Amino acid sequence: MRTEADPFQRWSLTPVINVSGTMTSIGSCKVRKEVVAVVRQVLDKFLSMDELQVRASRVIAEMTGARAGCVTGCSAAAMTQAVAGAMTGSDLAAIERLPDTGHRENRVLLQSGHMINYGAPVAQAVALAGARVVPIGTSAQCEIWHLREALANGCAAALYVVSHHTVREGELPMDMFIALCKEHDVPVIVDMASEYDLTGPVAAGADLVIYSGHKFLAGITSGIVAGDLDLVRATYLQHRGIGRTMKAGKEAVAGAMVALEHWSCRDAVAVREYEERLVAKWKRQLSPVAGLNCRYHADWTGNPITRLRVAVDAEAAGLFAWELAERLSSRNPRIIVRDDLVEHGEFYLDPCNATVAEAKAAGEAIIEEVEMALSNGDGLAVTWSDVKRRREDSIRSWPGAHSLTDEN
Repeated sequence: MRTEADPFQRWSLTPVINVSGTMTSIGSCKVRKEVVAVVRQVLDKFLSMDELQVRASRVIAEMTGARAGCVTGCSAAAMTQAVAGAMTGSDLAAIERLPDTGHRENRVLLQSGHMINYGAPVAQAVALAGARVVPIGTSAQCEIWHLREALANGCAAALYVVSHHTVREGELPMDMFIALCKEHDVPVIVDMASEYDLTGPVAAGADLVIYSGHKFLAGITSGIVAGDLDLVRATYLQHRGIGRTMKAGKEAVAGAMVALEHWSCRDAVAVREYEERLVAKWKRQLSPVAGLNCRYHADWTGNPITRLRVAVDAEAAGLFAWELAERLSSRNPRIIVRDDLVEHGEFYLDPCNATVAEAKAAGEAIIEEVEMALSNGDGLAVTWSDVKRRREDSIRSWPGAHSLTDEN
């Protein structure tokens, strides 16, 4: 049995330099030291989970302006449990029957442009509760009359997603969406998993708002639900039913509470200045590189983050943007860039989880990969179709070469 204290050595893990943001696939965030300290204090002790969640409710309410709150296993779990709560209320028998909704209304309205995949489909998170998504409008056009017609036909809840993945063109603004739903007494659930704004949706009248505890809040894996007292209670009570498979442990609840408390007292100005210095250094470092067109890019959903957009002229750089991103991720340590739009010939460098040394190393690695591609002439060989096929093969082949049975 291996006994090395360093987990990277003990399990032969490849370290990652994260210049992509708060991505679940690479561990989401660097957990705040204050969170780690409190979690250590509860790990070897016992307590009442109901009482802990009551205390969490108070913290969440104070930080968000909501009447109540609770902590779930993650924000995806929060979405499923919130939908379930909207259907069952506090009816314990109905909670135990889910996902069988019986004769209860189980339709959930969702703008077509919000039917995204965040690592799994939003529609699936809804369906896990026994509910059924009713798409509203089309992918790039949702109008008032689309929502009004759907509301008139009846539903259990309406879901609004705030994410850089959504189609922003033609969507209904959140305040209008909430107001129209309130005209029909339909509860609105707002998914704000990766967003900084802890008070805006509640102030706008959202009935339930969902945040991730382990993205910008820098806690451990958890979901945070804030909102109306009755609906929060109904969401929490789902741990007696389908929520049991998604339950938050004591460490998740305590970690979310500490993360929220410290978020409110962080020096946001200093953090922003630090991140902008890193982005400015990247721009100076990469702008002279052949084939790279660099410019500042404000966050898609309005978070106070500036990233560097790196557009790759494939002919001048000697490789496609997706080839560059893949070669960076194959290094040791891996360099992971934000590659959501890489098929359009661009990727982004996000400063929010990078140290000065890591940011410098990432920039140097990008320069090295472009220079090697131009020198070796081995780029422009992998098409986007090849990338799509490789991704599926990689997913299906897990654990593949990484299987423990292949290790010495």
